[in-house]
Amino acid sequence: MNKIYCPSLTEYKRRETIEVQIGEVPMGAHHPIRVQSMTTVDTMDTLRSVEQCIRMIEAGCEYIRITAPSIKEAENLRHIKAELRRRGYNTPLVADIHFTPNAAEVAARIVEKVRINPGNYADKKKFEVIEYTDATYQAELERIRERFVPLVRICKEHGTAMRIGTNHGSLSDRILSRYGDTPLGMVESALEFLRICEDEQYHNIVISMKASNTQVMVQAYRLLVQKLEEEGLKPYPLHLGVTEAGEAEDGRIKSAVGIGTLLEDGLGDTVRVSLTEAPEAEAPVAKALIDRYTYRAEKAQPIKPLCNIPIDPFQYHRRETAEVENIGNQNVPRVIADLSPLRDIQYADLKSVGHLYSMLLDKFNMNDLGADYIYTGDHPINFMLPNGLKEIINYVPWQLMEDQEHRHPLLTVKQYLQATQLHPKLNYIEADIHGITDELMERLKGDATAVLVLYTSNEHAMPELRKCFFRLMNNGVSTPAIIKRSYGALTADEMQLYASTDVGGLLIDGLGDGIMLGTELLPAQEKVAWLNTIGKLNNLSFGILQAARTRMSKTEYISCPSCGRTLFDLQETTAMIRKRTDHLKGVKIGIMGCIVNGPGEMADADYGYVGVGKDKIALYRGQTVVKKSVPADRAVDELIELIREDEKWIEPVQLEA
Repeated sequence: MNKIYCPSLTEYKRRETIEVQIGEVPMGAHHPIRVQSMTTVDTMDTLRSVEQCIRMIEAGCEYIRITAPSIKEAENLRHIKAELRRRGYNTPLVADIHFTPNAAEVAARIVEKVRINPGNYADKKKFEVIEYTDATYQAELERIRERFVPLVRICKEHGTAMRIGTNHGSLSDRILSRYGDTPLGMVESALEFLRICEDEQYHNIVISMKASNTQVMVQAYRLLVQKLEEEGLKPYPLHLGVTEAGEAEDGRIKSAVGIGTLLEDGLGDTVRVSLTEAPEAEAPVAKALIDRYTYRAEKAQPIKPLCNIPIDPFQYHRRETAEVENIGNQNVPRVIADLSPLRDIQYADLKSVGHLYSMLLDKFNMNDLGADYIYTGDHPINFMLPNGLKEIINYVPWQLMEDQEHRHPLLTVKQYLQATQLHPKLNYIEADIHGITDELMERLKGDATAVLVLYTSNEHAMPELRKCFFRLMNNGVSTPAIIKRSYGALTADEMQLYASTDVGGLLIDGLGDGIMLGTELLPAQEKVAWLNTIGKLNNLSFGILQAARTRMSKTEYISCPSCGRTLFDLQETTAMIRKRTDHLKGVKIGIMGCIVNGPGEMADADYGYVGVGKDKIALYRGQTVVKKSVPADRAVDELIELIREDEKWIEPVQLEA
């Protein structure tokens, strides 16, 4: 299969799509990447819905999605739209449909766009494995056509746009039985509906491939673009999003890893960031992700085209590398904390990178986000480091050290090629794309102690770093490589989103054996401020690794954004569950507001907490319900008891200050 799924892997270009007319705000073609979000209040509450829509519009939303779980909500969209128009707001409205084709047919006559989920529009999910012959499968497709064509014709008649929105967690039993729980299954789920639209000469369509797993999500969008081209279908615009990304920092990191990876390669025409927060908090995050690409083509330094692509962009495979100490091969990617701006580092300063010193016990405790290495530049630490933490210093001061064994040097390419003295076990060599010469690669092939630290100053950073990895792979160099990114005068939010995109986009393709994040703030900055920044970058590094599914170091919460279907306060409940369980390293907990976003949407969670009625919760082990209708005031305790039964519960430990 041709591996090119985007206009260019080295030059920033937006994928060319058809234009889709959505009210007065068209999408695709030459139009800007659009921002959207979804209301969280009851659709039957007209005034509260209108007021929330206005807050979202003023926060930057260009489309507003509203749930329509039944005909009565679909009908009420008319009143919401009329009141918004009366107040002077012409933002297009999108009806969100699950399970109820008749509601979609009503909504399509009222709003500018409808979203249908091919996994549950004409199918009921029973988690059954069904054997199909070609004939019986074709009969199922005819049944879907019969159910779907009326909506297509209504949309065509009324000039209504449609999003065919596949979700990884809600694939139908039919798709799962034939294609499995795979990106290909997600793509085929959408294509079945898209082919019907094409037969009806209806093309006012946007497509999405959402998943909570960022690797699956990215692979599915890429494969979709590939399949559209292979079948000769129109290049429809793409709606980008990571489902159930979660809240706060974790939700933003996860969204940036998934969405940013695709934006880097010119894919995507509208973005929705799904946070377990008020919807008006989502638009600024989406806008910040999008705005990074406004002038990308003009600012980027040229990168020579690729001759060979040594990875499969539709399936995760980690780059094969040698093992150097605890880096590379099967080791989890490592985190290097950059402490080089600090002078006279003390025991207490290491708390910022997850190593907490207790004066009372005269020992260190390392938390789950404890850095593996610290880089101190030209200012080595003058005390013994705790077990589990090692120091990297620049080559010249390393040469002058008496104790070279317990520290590792960082060399420039020139220093490395000329070096007569190296560490016997581990040496770091810092290189950009220009430094990866034939001479360097030949030297690396014979050196079992080398680890590369790859960096770039190109505005088009992720593709240039990706080319560095491709050059190594195409030349048979198996040296492990750390991804280094350093940023200038950015806000904390921008740093979070940019680093997640730049590093996460590489990790998703199996590239990178560690992260080193830095910032180029003013040298005169107070030490306390530096420690705060270093701590945030350390936590961000672990967050990126977790979001890219390459190193699980903390509890993961797969929580849906609230919407009008939600049966409890998602933000409050997520915070409550997090407070009780956030010490359970590597455990994944799905928190879903209703059965629509229930067992399917939290497809790869270990445990699920799902609203099934007012103050009633169903608890899941994987995708199997194990406790039904648990009173909400007992549900968290019952969830913990379930984790205990599986011997995954550990008591939280209070570290000494």
